[in-house]
Amino acid sequence: MSATLEDEALEFVRDLIRIDSVNTGIAATIGDGETRAARYVQQRLAEAGIDAELVEPRPGRASLVARLRGSDPDAGALLVHAHLDVVPVEEKDWTHPPFGAEIHDGYLYGRGAVDMKDYAGIVLAVARHFVREGIVPRRDLVFAFLADEESGGVWGAGWLVENRPDLFAGVTEALSEVGGFSVPLTGRDGDDRRAYLVATSEKGVAWSTLTARGHAAHGSRPTDDNAVVRLASAVARVGAHRFPVVRTPALQRFLDLFGAARGLEFSDASLDDDLASLGFVSSLIGATTRNTATPTVLSGGEKTNIIPAEAFARLDIRILPGQDDELRAELHRLAGDDVTVREGRWWSATEAPLDTPLVDVLQRAITAEDADGVVVPYLLPASTDNKHFARLGIAGYGFVPLRVPHDFDVFAQFHAADERVPVDALLFGARVTAQILREA
Repeated sequence: MSATLEDEALEFVRDLIRIDSVNTGIAATIGDGETRAARYVQQRLAEAGIDAELVEPRPGRASLVARLRGSDPDAGALLVHAHLDVVPVEEKDWTHPPFGAEIHDGYLYGRGAVDMKDYAGIVLAVARHFVREGIVPRRDLVFAFLADEESGGVWGAGWLVENRPDLFAGVTEALSEVGGFSVPLTGRDGDDRRAYLVATSEKGVAWSTLTARGHAAHGSRPTDDNAVVRLASAVARVGAHRFPVVRTPALQRFLDLFGAARGLEFSDASLDDDLASLGFVSSLIGATTRNTATPTVLSGGEKTNIIPAEAFARLDIRILPGQDDELRAELHRLAGDDVTVREGRWWSATEAPLDTPLVDVLQRAITAEDADGVVVPYLLPASTDNKHFARLGIAGYGFVPLRVPHDFDVFAQFHAADERVPVDALLFGARVTAQILREA
């Protein structure tokens, strides 16, 4: 593998981190960082002779799409996408500049180091590597560098799917975040085997509002019709509720493979304890076992001496595949007859096949760099731009290959202060990604 591929991957990741493309979710406070990042990628692609279309539905909110032709015109195209926006930072919480892309003790620090300018830089380097070395992939590769993922993808992937589906003509599968990073496969001392998680499913994400109504009154005259009390009771019921475990195909495959490696049963009775024994992996997988509805915002009166006529609570909802109707019904039951439930955004879960030639390609690419590595499907408890591309019938997979130390929790880096990634993991990712995209 050419050293230039690895050198360029690291260079591009660092350059992209240095472009402040923070997405606050508030239009008035979002600058032109996404467009500057997209133009940077466009320029690097143009240097290699790769044409790319820049689409900017709003000033500063640009995405970029390019296509490399493959050798098999009958094979469905593969979409490879990365978002160029990042979440805000609190600089006082960082020990290194969040947009400095500095390297310390073998780690690259910066906002976007794993979420997800690492993959954007790697994919950009691979595209240039293919052209430079005359490598023709088996299938068409559609590269998409996207805006607005951190606020739901409305002005990025969502807008493109609705307004420019032609850019994704012939695409049948997609690769993107969140997966590919290594976790310890076993808990035995001296056993160096790693599992590389591939997200074959993603929880859906929805927002709902609970509203309680009563009669406004003076605070000195308590009533039985207090909207705040009524809402508080409903919020307490929702917050305390544990939805039942649902063994989705992705969850069951993860449990089967880790159970065999660790000698665990993952029975209904032992599930929580067995998951806890996985260390930091437990919080990631534990969040995939159930639907969740989390109260996040409360709003009622404005003056202490006035009982308000209305009170509101907002819920962050994460939905397992096929569970939309069951979750809706349970929320209404928990809210009660005197509290209304109003749906806001609602994106259903995505679910891609577990056993496909693409997953086999992922395994072969990992094996080439880590002979004992095992690709393990799992269900991502969060949501990515794959939810938008699913509307075009595209099966999405999360796989950004990173071989990291056993005690390094990649998922914990997402949206965290001092976000960082091992430099050697980035170079590993460039090599593995190049093989995946060549053979897929």
